[in-house]
Amino acid sequence: MAGPAAPDCVASASGIAKAFGPGVRALDGVDIEILPGKVTGLVGPDGAGKTTLIRILAGLMAPDAGTVAILGGAPSERLDDIGYMPQRFGLYEDLTVRENLTLYAQLRGLPGDEHEAVFARLYQFTDLGSFQDRLAGNLSGGMKQKLGLACALVRTPRVLLLDEPGVGVDPISRRELWAMVGELTAQGIGVLWSTAYLDEAEMCDEACLLSSGKLVFSGLPSDLTRRVDGRVIRVTGFAERRRMALTEALDRPDVIDGTIQGRAIRLLIREGAPVPDAATLGMGTDTLVEPAHPRFEDGFIEQLGGGPRGTSALAASYREIPASDEPAIEAQGLTKRFGDFTAAGDIRFTVPRGEIFGLLGPNGAGKSTTFKMLCGLLSPSDGTGAVAGHDLRHAAATARASLGYMAQKFSLYGDLSVRQNLDFFSGAYNLSRARARQAIERMVEIFDLGDKLGLNAGMLPLGFKQRLALACAVMHEPPVLFLDEPTSGVYPVMRREFWMHINGLVQKGVTVLVTTHFMDEAEYCDRVTLIYRAEQIATGTPDALKAQAAALGHLADPTMEDAFIALIEEQDRRHAREEAA
Repeated sequence: MAGPAAPDCVASASGIAKAFGPGVRALDGVDIEILPGKVTGLVGPDGAGKTTLIRILAGLMAPDAGTVAILGGAPSERLDDIGYMPQRFGLYEDLTVRENLTLYAQLRGLPGDEHEAVFARLYQFTDLGSFQDRLAGNLSGGMKQKLGLACALVRTPRVLLLDEPGVGVDPISRRELWAMVGELTAQGIGVLWSTAYLDEAEMCDEACLLSSGKLVFSGLPSDLTRRVDGRVIRVTGFAERRRMALTEALDRPDVIDGTIQGRAIRLLIREGAPVPDAATLGMGTDTLVEPAHPRFEDGFIEQLGGGPRGTSALAASYREIPASDEPAIEAQGLTKRFGDFTAAGDIRFTVPRGEIFGLLGPNGAGKSTTFKMLCGLLSPSDGTGAVAGHDLRHAAATARASLGYMAQKFSLYGDLSVRQNLDFFSGAYNLSRARARQAIERMVEIFDLGDKLGLNAGMLPLGFKQRLALACAVMHEPPVLFLDEPTSGVYPVMRREFWMHINGLVQKGVTVLVTTHFMDEAEYCDRVTLIYRAEQIATGTPDALKAQAAALGHLADPTMEDAFIALIEEQDRRHAREEAA
């Protein structure tokens, strides 16, 4: 149903309501406007209604109530003016880049004699020209997103709807996507950008926050940020106790959110409560409290009622992992070649008991290959690896029994119910019937799965899928956890909950190997290694890598994301100098 749009809008929706069956209300009276030449950010928890709203704006779904206008007409009348990039990769992975573009050009009715000129422009715009004959399924995550954007642009739209285009994409590729969208808005195109990355929302011209189908905030991102002015602090001076310090702080009634930043913790104080000083926090005589700049994420978390408490019920019920002088994880020259292609080369590191070690790098750098070799899922071409003292070459099965594993993509059985998945994994880990029953009951209570036991796992919201995946990975209380991008696409409050559990487990002696594209999550690691083009280019604490990036002279106080990009760009410059020599 079309309705009048404001004169300066390219798209608008008013009073949008949508329900899926009794009691399942996806949208409840939502209003939104998309302005020409502007990026409107759409943020909110899993299941808040973001994708439903985008599909209604795209004309793929009809609202139960409310009006939608695209350039003054109904979406069905303005399809040529709408570009839409769905949340899941909506392309054909067994077709090449060029074949995908050709297909979408035909679907959008682009005249055949215009294909070459349009494709040439899109190849230049996305830097995909040298990959046009590559199968889409063989592209890196960042390239897939660029191709998805190109397919949405085969006919230049006036409204571009992007449903979480940055999910699973490394920081460099996300910056490239933003630069590309900046070129589009400069042409007057109005963009709606749905995102789980709140640093992206902060860069938008306008931000709309959905929660349980309702619009709870709409305005400038800075307006939400200003609500927490003077209530964000950075606390340092407690040496190696940062995880315990965060746990204790989050259990305080005056603290509603907190995160780890290198050797510091960052806290959001409840509105109306006095900002605590070092003595009030009681974290030791060397504790230093200083104001921190508020961010959009702080206002977002407060708007949704704050983050989780600090004490992890999972960790509280977990066994203590015995101390050992032997490394929990060890990689000695791990190398994997596929024919003439080296996916990971001479990877070396050791991780002692009770630490978090992060593998960082762009899409396709070799992180997941290294990860799979250490899990025993890939046999190395050269080098050795060990988990919990078990050599992967000679005792791979024993090593796998000593670890819990969360795959990059949802690795459970989508056609089985939640309970059936829990039953299956308890059997896979050889738990006795009595121990399996106890473990399942514990996981159901800890991860709030009681009302979802009969649902198929594939139908769960993403946050609950990841809860279930973590529950299945820790049922047998392993001493080592392997987490491959465990929170990709998960909204911040749920990510806080996830890391609250991980911090608690590490304090029990569990060792964690993690890959992530969220650079704020890398701050939780004790050490990280940055892998680029199959090589390790930097290893150290998050603070050490930030200091290394600062020494390059680009920024005095770089974030972890700044460091990630600066170190990779420096490696590119080094390679260029070597090739020129």
